Amino acid sequence: MDNREEIGKALGKIPSGVGVLTAKSGDLESAMLASWFQQVAFEPPMIAVAVNKSRPILELIRSSKSFTLSLFHTNQKDLFVHFAKGSEPGQDPFQGIQVTRDPIGGVFLSDGMSYLSCEIAGELDAGDHKVFLGRVLKGGILNEGHSMIHTRKNGFHY
Repeated sequence: MDNREEIGKALGKIPSGVGVLTAKSGDLESAMLASWFQQVAFEPPMIAVAVNKSRPILELIRSSKSFTLSLFHTNQKDLFVHFAKGSEPGQDPFQGIQVTRDPIGGVFLSDGMSYLSCEIAGELDAGDHKVFLGRVLKGGILNEGHSMIHTRKNGFHY
């Protein structure tokens, strides 16, 4: 008995935070809407993020050995929409968005709720995704608020 449809609906009910994952390597910058990340260690502080293997940001993360995660608060649906539509390679993903360029290797949203700049501590294969473990080197609260959380209609696609 195949119940893939029901599994997809059930997976879609898993809540996730929402933010923007960024990477910078040389003059190249990339960003993607991120909905799978989690703190994984206290000492040293570490997070894990999942990136679909087809995303252009993957190679920038690998070459820079770093990434930055900016988190949204519940009143930032405009940022969610901006990054949900994605951007073509070569197009400025931050057009019209205020950003701060962090020397550690990323870009964070100046108006975001918070950010975490990380160096790569490991990479794992996870089916159609790569999971990067990031050692948090820098971070901060930029604006107070509650984290934006969402669920999907189907756990098999965005």
